[in-house]
Amino acid sequence: MAEIADLLHKNLSEVFGQRDPGIRASVIADIFVVDAAFADEEGEAVGRDAISRKAQEIIDQAPADFVLAPIGPARVVKDLGALAWGFGPEAAEPVVTGVDTILVKDGRITALYTYLTKS
Repeated sequence: MAEIADLLHKNLSEVFGQRDPGIRASVIADIFVVDAAFADEEGEAVGRDAISRKAQEIIDQAPADFVLAPIGPARVVKDLGALAWGFGPEAAEPVVTGVDTILVKDGRITALYTYLTKS
């Protein structure tokens, strides 16, 4: 069973930060339940394929040199975890910041909520 902090970091770097769709799909299959839900200010995506498409949309809209990086440690309370992040050119001030919050059951993400704190 994966630790919640590890799931948060994998989601950030290996799902939403992964530009290769095949690698991303493999990680999603590993860390998300089949009917997982992702919600942000733009709407909701349900299921692994929909989450992968949403990640691809975000990557496609960003400049090629943008990277996701955690800001501070992951926070965990029981089956809930949160991780603040920045998105922008590597080694520069983030252009966008936000927080991912996940709900975990049996070592996999069942729900992911993302909100922006700076855009």
